[in-house]
Amino acid sequence: MTRPRSASERFVEQLPTRIRSRVQVLYSPIMEIRPLPVAVDTKGVKGLIFTSANAVNAAVSKGVDRTLPAYCVGPATTGTAKGYGWQAKMVGTTAEELAGHLLKHRPKSPLLHLRGEHTRGNVAGRLTESGLTVREQPVYQQRLLPLTPEATEAARGNLPIIAPLFSPRTARHFADIWAGSAPLWLVAISQATADPLYSLGYEHLKIAKHPTPKKMRKAVKKLVKHVLRVEGGEVPD
Repeated sequence: MTRPRSASERFVEQLPTRIRSRVQVLYSPIMEIRPLPVAVDTKGVKGLIFTSANAVNAAVSKGVDRTLPAYCVGPATTGTAKGYGWQAKMVGTTAEELAGHLLKHRPKSPLLHLRGEHTRGNVAGRLTESGLTVREQPVYQQRLLPLTPEATEAARGNLPIIAPLFSPRTARHFADIWAGSAPLWLVAISQATADPLYSLGYEHLKIAKHPTPKKMRKAVKKLVKHVLRVEGGEVPD
């Protein structure tokens, strides 16, 4: 698993027991999330935009006003925001869908997009250009990490490796640092995440039907079954 440890553990726990029992799970986070030492000023802001659960967690740590409505991408981000008390609404599973919804429904603005240092979609810029005032502020950083020694050793072995990738940036990083000879089976959460992976030598690359945790779990489950049929034996994940 390549996500930060806590997110990886949640993902694995939600896989069917029969799937977990057939794989050896290796945790090798290739990205670390750290809150930025910044203050968030919501004076005059009419609503928040969250495109990741990491931004929600960072906002909590900074005491951001939880009485504001929150417009969110995806069920995981929306659920995290609701769990902390925001009036959270899922308005799409991608940044493009979120932008389309907000431009159609025109909520009160200005809005504030809390995000990571590295992001895709230019949400604030696109919305502002279309007449909906949106500010943005990075509230966390995404620090890239190498593979762990355990993952590096497994990559040099003969057992098949299943690697789920959850963002274009981590996929690019994985493609840069992968140097293994083990049979590689890849799962990408979106086409944009899959694109950097085509340069790798892999057995199979599966793309989730929708960029949600539920569809990623389904894609991983199908790939595990496929690997077991083709390779047999134990499958590190």
